Formats: sequence, C-alpha cells, structure tokens
Amino acid sequence: MKTKSDSEIQFVEPGPTVEVHLPDGRVLRGLRYTTLERFLCTLPDSDDPPIVGAVLNGELRELTYRIKMDAVVRPVRMSDSDGALIYRRSLVFLMETAFDQCFTGATLTVDHSVSSGGYFCQVSGRPPLSPGELGALEDAMNRLVQADLPFERQETPIAEATAYFQATGKTEKVRLLAHRKKSYLTLYQLQEFRDYHHGYMVPSTGYLRWFKLTATGVGFTLRFPRRHAPKQLLPLPEYPKLLATFRQYGDWLDRLGIANVGTLNDAIQAGRCDEVILVSEALHEQHITEIARQIANRAEQVRVVLIAGPSSSGKTTFSKRLAVQLLACGIAPFALAMDNYFIDRDKTPLDEQGKPDFEALTALDREHMDSDLTRLISGEQVQLPHYNFLTGKSEEGQMVHLHSGEIIIMEGIHGLNPELFHRLSRNQAYRIYISALTQLNLDRHNRISTTDTRLIRRIVRDARERGYTASQTIQRWESVRRGEKRYIFPNQENADLMFNSALVYELSALKPLAEPLLRQVHFYTPEYIEAKRLLALLEWFLPLESDSIPDNSILREFIGSSSLSHFTLWHNHAQ
Repeated sequence: MKTKSDSEIQFVEPGPTVEVHLPDGRVLRGLRYTTLERFLCTLPDSDDPPIVGAVLNGELRELTYRIKMDAVVRPVRMSDSDGALIYRRSLVFLMETAFDQCFTGATLTVDHSVSSGGYFCQVSGRPPLSPGELGALEDAMNRLVQADLPFERQETPIAEATAYFQATGKTEKVRLLAHRKKSYLTLYQLQEFRDYHHGYMVPSTGYLRWFKLTATGVGFTLRFPRRHAPKQLLPLPEYPKLLATFRQYGDWLDRLGIANVGTLNDAIQAGRCDEVILVSEALHEQHITEIARQIANRAEQVRVVLIAGPSSSGKTTFSKRLAVQLLACGIAPFALAMDNYFIDRDKTPLDEQGKPDFEALTALDREHMDSDLTRLISGEQVQLPHYNFLTGKSEEGQMVHLHSGEIIIMEGIHGLNPELFHRLSRNQAYRIYISALTQLNLDRHNRISTTDTRLIRRIVRDARERGYTASQTIQRWESVRRGEKRYIFPNQENADLMFNSALVYELSALKPLAEPLLRQVHFYTPEYIEAKRLLALLEWFLPLESDSIPDNSILREFIGSSSLSHFTLWHNHAQ
C-alpha cells in the first residue's frame, strides 16, 4: 500500500555536486569527482598541521582520490600516525628520485629508524657520500620540492612491474614480487623515476618541506619531523650503541643469507624453515650467553642488572633466559619486581587528559625502592612490598635475604633512567636495553617498522592471555606508544648493552595467528584502518608453522607454550 511519503521518493539523475561532511559538523559542497585535496585545502587550518590524507567513509584515502558521492571525511594530518607514515614514505620516494639523478649506478638503502625522527641510510656500489655530495643530494631534493611535481599513481600488472625492476637492477624487488598474490602492483612515478612504496603518498613534492640530511657514521640520516612537532626537526643525538646493534643485526642477516622479505620467502618455499629458525635462535642464545659472561666478569662490582625496553620487546623471556645463563656461570640471580613499588592508585600522577599516568617515574615509590635495593645489596633482610593491582594498594610482601654474591635482576620501563636510583653507584649496576630494534625490510626502500612488529606480537599475546580483541589492543596502543616515547626511548643510550629481540622469521610465524584476529576488526571503526594496514603488511610474508620454534624462544612469550612461563627466581630467597 502506497503512502503519501512514498510518492515523494523518486529516481533522479545524480546532481553535479557532492557534499563533504567534516567531523566538526561543517559541510563543504563542490563538483562531483573533485579531489579530496581541492576540498580540504579550503579549510582555514589546512596547513596547521598540514593535511596529507583523509579518512573517507571509514577508509583511508590519498588526497588525489576523487569524491564520487556525498561523504563523511576526516582530515589526516602530519600529527596523526597515518599522516606521519604518508609524509615519511613520500619523503623516502623524493630522496630516492634525487639520489637516482645524482649518483647513477650506486645503490641507496633505507635501513632503520632513529627515535628523534629519521631513517638511517647507507650507500653501496661506491664510497660513502662526502659532506659535499650529501649537500648536493639535499639540494636536489629541495629543488624537486620547490618545483611541486606530482607523484603519479599507476596500477601496474605484476609482470610489467617485475620486468621494470629486472631491467633497472632492483633484484630484491623482483624476489619480493615473485610471491605476490595480487595481479597488480601500485607504482608511483616522479619525473622519470618509478618505484613501489608500501602505502599511500602525498599528491606532490611541494608537501615535503621539512627534512634534512645529516652524516651519521658510515651513512647518513634522513631527518623528518616527529608527530608532536610536525613542522620542526629535533636535534639528532649521538647513538653509537644503537648503531652497533644495527650493524650486528646486519651481520646476523648475512650469516643467514636473508637480506629481505623476498629471500625469507624463498627460504620458506625451499623448505629451509628449520634452518632459519634454529640459526636465528642460536644467534640470540649466543648473545645472551655473552651478556651473562660480561656480567660474571664484573661480578665483584655488579650487584643489580636493570632491564628496560618498550612494550612487547620480550623483556620477560629475555630476563629468564639471562637468569638461566647466569646460573650456568655460577651466579644466583634474584628477580625484584619494579611493579611492586607502585604508589597507591589514588596518589598516582595524572596525565594531560586527567587520567592516571602509571608509566610516569613519579608513579613509583622511588625512595622505598632505593632503600630496599641498598639494604638487599648490603646483606640485610628486607620486607618487600607487594602491589595489589585489584585494590590499587601497596601491601606487605615477602621477607627476603640475599646470600653473598647474588645479583638482583630488575625489569621495568624506567630501568635506564638516571633518576631512578640515587644510592646505587654506576659500577654497581649493569643496564640492558631490549627491543625489537631492527626488522627484516621488504626491500631496500620499504622498511618494516619495528613498532608494527611489536604491535602484532601484542595483538597475538593479548588475544591468547587476556581475551582482548585486536581492536582493543590497537585502541590501547597509542597510549602505550606515548609512554615509550616519553620515558623509554630518551634513555636507551644509557644502557651498557643493547639486545635486539627481533627474529628474522617472526612475522611469517605470527601471520597465521594475527590475520584472523585482524580480520575481525569492524569496518568504520578507527581501529579498522590500522588493522587493514597490518593485514596488507602480512600479505607480503609466506606463512611459517610454529612447530619448530624452540620452547624457550622469545617469540613463545607471544604465541604461547613457553617452557619459561613458570620459571621463577623467587622461591630460593624468600624467608
């Protein structure tokens, strides 16, 4: 039965305009098929911070995307995580293009990230760049920026893309594409230069105004802004220990004969999984053994081992494996939990949003912890505290008395902070920084963020141990990252030694566990965009079964069945 309102509904031809609805309620109207860039550049604050992308009806889009129908649009700025990735990815492509123009026949590799904002890069096929050559490369990049040239996006058949990379000598990209399931590859072109980049780009070179090239060791650092100051370059600190750790990982990859994801996939396809896993794990064990030996050689001075690192670095498993090696050296370690020194929850400092900041240094009762540590080292019997996470109160814990020569192992995010202890002398502590510091890259120009590796680890562990969905873990991740940048990364060079917990094969092993969790993230939620990005990353990896992974592997902390899960150093010391 028809109603009056039914008669008012009719088919019509699409009008010439579309509406863009912004999060704050404002509405823009423009011609159909106008780009997002044209719409958003009309906003008075479009450059504060700069808009480099947009979320259109729940999907991340480039600014070159043409709007076909009315849409809900959220601008993505350089201060957003996705915006920062878009900017940095585009900047790498700009540098590649300029390098290709300046240094024919040489090879540029984008190696790893720098916490102050940057990527460490190296050159092969010729000597390292001189200061004058580095300056010339930066000038060439600036000329491209001033010309405001477009990045042209091209969906290219795999066979054509493979032939192009073969002809230009980019063999690592040819290897990578050999395992690609999709029939096409998105290439970008700037002038005559073409390349693949894993993710979206800005529309043109004119967006890339903030960068600098700085000589670093045998290479240089491409510096870019951090999210909290999107138009500023932070000072580049010295980081010799971090560089040494990166060089060590490069040596490990050479021993394995795996330089990138393409060669890893080749090894998996050739049935070399067990070899890759066992050698990777042996290199970890070798390094942990060496750390234990260094501590043992300083046993007369060292009384406490402080271990710090960001979330999902494998700190718990590393601490236990180090304890096992110390026992093998004849040293009995004792685990002192830093978390038990939290102050009562109602006294916890608040962050900028007015929420309890449990990661702040002042959330710990440092005076109590400093006193207990000093008394334990001096051989006194100590009543340790126990923090009740249910009530948020500090309670009495175990009575502990350490025997002569025993070493305390203490793990916590503030372990490298020089303000943590005032009574402990420098030579009484051995400080270790642990993180998934480097990861196997897709190819020379498409690096895999170690932050992504840690997030995927955490998604798998949270689902198994806590029943969290991938959406819940992703939702919490921004807060976790904020604490790391504030309290952990600035102190990493205070370490006596760094341990890289990354395993060359781990994303292949995590893929079968993470993909089903990521696919359950609901469309049109903020977490969906991140889940989709991580799924796109995992597409590049062939899956690897976890049966061959040793039961004491750091990866077992996240995928389960670790033989160290019940290993404890408490029972021998409690009185």
